[in-house]
Amino acid sequence: MRGTRTDARRRRHFRVRKTVHGTQSRPRLAVFRSNKYIYAQVIDDDSGRTIAAASSRESAVKGSTLTVGTATEVGKLVGARAQDAGVSKVVFDRGGFTFHGRIEALAEAARESGLEF
Repeated sequence: MRGTRTDARRRRHFRVRKTVHGTQSRPRLAVFRSNKYIYAQVIDDDSGRTIAAASSRESAVKGSTLTVGTATEVGKLVGARAQDAGVSKVVFDRGGFTFHGRIEALAEAARESGLEF
């Protein structure tokens, strides 16, 4: 029996998470994309807490549909919030999604705002 696209993405994500781990000195920038929104979190896996987060559901970005431009805004937002929290280096976790389009735009915007991958 064949799985769904979501099942395949989850399998890819588990495969990535075997090697990608966020620490206090270098937390993990996790990205999730749904059909309507995009979310990004900077996570310290050792302590299990979220250091910074941003999404397209926030009032700063809300009102626009999910496009590359929206993902860029979310990337700038999460990058600035991570900088404010004292984080400059992160490990990128694409969440099983291909590094293309909206995921890539978010990552590039986070890089431009000062995060180092």
